[in-house]
Amino acid sequence: MSLSDSQCIFKLRTPGKTKHSQNTYGWLDLTWHPKKTKWRNSVCQDCTCDQCCYGYVFPEDCVSVFDPKACQYVVHKKDDPSVLCPIFGAVGK
Repeated sequence: MSLSDSQCIFKLRTPGKTKHSQNTYGWLDLTWHPKKTKWRNSVCQDCTCDQCCYGYVFPEDCVSVFDPKACQYVVHKKDDPSVLCPIFGAVGK
């Protein structure tokens, strides 16, 4: 059991399926990006051509609630929303 949860979503590319060979497709936002670039998508994940990762981790006994307008998460205890949890920066690979 881990002390914290983090998440990356990996997307396998299919050779020959992309009509724009110099670009990569952001599958969540349905947007095109130049190859070998990084961007932040609409749910504040840090993305490359192959993956999107959340830029934070938090303890397992906590839950995050996303505010899309502020592009911010509020992380609190699962059993007590009035108790905030620590948030740590994460690096996806």
